Amino acid sequence: MAGTDRDKPLITGGPAIILVEPQLGENIGMVARAMANFGLSELRLVNPRDGWPSEKARAAASKADHVIDAVVVFDTLEQAVADLNFVYATTARERDGFKPVRGPEEANRTLRTRTDAGERTGILFGRERFGLSNEEVAMADEIVTFPVNPAFASLNIAQAVLLMSYEWMKSGFETGEQTPFSGPELAPASKEQLNGMIGHLEAALDARGYFRPAAKKPKMLDNLRAVLTRPAFTVEEIKLLRGIISSLDYFSPKTPRGAGYPERKAKADRDTHGEADETVKDEGR
Repeated sequence: MAGTDRDKPLITGGPAIILVEPQLGENIGMVARAMANFGLSELRLVNPRDGWPSEKARAAASKADHVIDAVVVFDTLEQAVADLNFVYATTARERDGFKPVRGPEEANRTLRTRTDAGERTGILFGRERFGLSNEEVAMADEIVTFPVNPAFASLNIAQAVLLMSYEWMKSGFETGEQTPFSGPELAPASKEQLNGMIGHLEAALDARGYFRPAAKKPKMLDNLRAVLTRPAFTVEEIKLLRGIISSLDYFSPKTPRGAGYPERKAKADRDTHGEADETVKDEGR
């Protein structure tokens, strides 16, 4: 989904994303886009191969200009992490050493806690071709790795940043399944409303000679009720289905809606309301 919504607040901050010797401007731009998608905004580059700034990076960032405009370039990794209190190094390979290894979800909970406490944090990502060296990993406090296919573990740098950025955003929600928006609150239909719809449908099917032979009608009704009671309809869904049934029941190609007020509709209204008032009649015209 490209583009930005200028009417919504722009989330920024979070841990610094540090790319060590990135090669392609396009990859840097896609990293910036992934960061912006999930509320990260501080991108640091260590000795980018093709220099900086990069128009290719800006184009690939797909309007994540606030990330691109704030990029800071460093000559060495030591300089890039000098002001940080806690750093993760990402890697897809097992490393020698004594550093704890975390998954992305646990790592981002740690980053969230430390960031909320006022610490400055960062995540290291290596070169497109071979990642981080052991010496570079040694500059981090802990390692984060992804649960990937062990026979095909290499991730594109933008993919790796996207995964960590997504987990960062998730770590700020009250629950792991929270989303930034939700569907409408719909009231479940009562049994009275559901039974009214089923009775309406039964009458419509009776009028069309559906229940044949007559001896099988009870069983056919049982099957129909079993199907219609399974979905747990909402009030709005019941109203929609009743409208559909009404249209199919009371109108036909010979007397379509708008052609008049069918007698069966008038009778149903009289049975329900005592008499067909003018408002109800207008629905048929």
